[in-house]
This record gives sequence, structure tokens and C-alpha cells, in this order.
Amino acid sequence: MAGSAWDCNAASGPPRHTVLVRVTQWITALCFFALLLSGIEILISHPRFYWGETGNVNSAPLFQFPIPASRGSVPTGYGYVLPDQNGWSRSLHFQAAWAVVFTGALYVLAGLLRRHFQRNLLPAPAHLSWRALSAAPAAHLRRTPPDEAEAWSYNLLQRLAYLAVIFALFPLAIWTGLAMSPAFVAAFPWAVEAFGGQQSARTIHFFVSVLLALFLLVHIAMVVLAGFRTRVRAMITGRLDAPRENA
Repeated sequence: MAGSAWDCNAASGPPRHTVLVRVTQWITALCFFALLLSGIEILISHPRFYWGETGNVNSAPLFQFPIPASRGSVPTGYGYVLPDQNGWSRSLHFQAAWAVVFTGALYVLAGLLRRHFQRNLLPAPAHLSWRALSAAPAAHLRRTPPDEAEAWSYNLLQRLAYLAVIFALFPLAIWTGLAMSPAFVAAFPWAVEAFGGQQSARTIHFFVSVLLALFLLVHIAMVVLAGFRTRVRAMITGRLDAPRENA
């Protein structure tokens, strides 16, 4: 009977993910892969990072990647350069970034109006205690199976991670990206001054991008551990599969 009740809820109950959440997630995922690919190509054109307002081949870098560049003027220690992909990569990066901005703005606006963040992502005060925060990673490391309530909701680590990505990392990535645009800086000089210069914004943009990429890898790993087909189907159809009963 328990299995039948679950089947009924899975078939006719409220969706695990709304249409807006599913559509915006897939658009964001596609754009993020485009941003990651094009960002790597842009990095290869000048694999050196600086701090402050200016930085060039005559400046001492804050750090650099020991890889060949796609520009012969960049000193890398290699006797050759890679094919220059800077044109299409910058164009794709620009287009994908604005697609993320508009998609994210729609998601956040709808989430605020529908109280999605308050109902589904904002942890209860009791869950923010040191005991709850320390127990959550331990449960994941032990691979404790989620209960039925968690299958229809987000656990504490998911909530904190999603809130950090939505309201901290993605906005910071957008801000630092805009801070590298001459037109944006001319209109809003304070936007780049807040980081100490355009090269500082570029360096911060790189580290934020790395954190977002790490989040994506961990997110995919957690989806695989929780049941890849079930979770992906839920993000496509909005419904969860009924769990199979043990014989």
C-alpha cells in the first residue's frame, strides 16, 4: 500500500520542479558549458593574471598558467603558439553571458514573486545550528539514503549551495565580467573601482568561474549517487519515479 500511495503522489501530486525551474536550469546549464568552453579559449590567449588596473606582457603577473598561449606576444617559455580562437570564443562568451543574465533575472524574479526561495531553499533557523551543519556532510559521506520527504525537497547542503550560487557566485561572475567591458566601465566607473581595477576584476572572475565549475562537478556527482535517471527525468518532466519495492 505504501508503494501505491507513492505511485499516486508521483503521478498526480505537485511537480518536483516547476516548468520555470526546469526551463531556466537547462538554459543556464547549456549557457554555462558555452561560457566554460569559450572562457578556456580566452584564457589560452593570455594565460597570465594581474592585480590592479593594468597588466600586460611587460608587467609581473600575480600568477600564470604554464601553458602555451595563442598569441606570440605573450611570454610563456614555449617556442610555439596555439591556434588563435579568440574571435569566436569572445563572441560566444558575450552572447552566452547575456543569455544567463536574462534567464537568471527571470528565475530570481519569479522565485521572489512565488516565494520559491523562502519555501524551498531558505533553511529553517533550526537547521542552521552547528549540530545540523556538521551532521549534513557526515550523512552525505556515509551515503545515507534520503527519506521520502527529502526526495520531494532539498537537503541542507543543497539549499546552502544553491543559495550561494544564485545570490553570490553568479552575480559576482556577472559583475566582474561587466567590469572588464570598457563601455560598462565608462558608464559605471565605480563598478570596477570596487575591485581595485580591471585586472583585479579579471582575476576574481577567474576564481569565481572555478568555484562554479567545481559546484557543477559536485552537483553532477550527487545526481549520479542519488539516481541519475530518476533525477534527470524529474528535471525534464517535473515528476519523480516511484521507488521500486524490494522483493
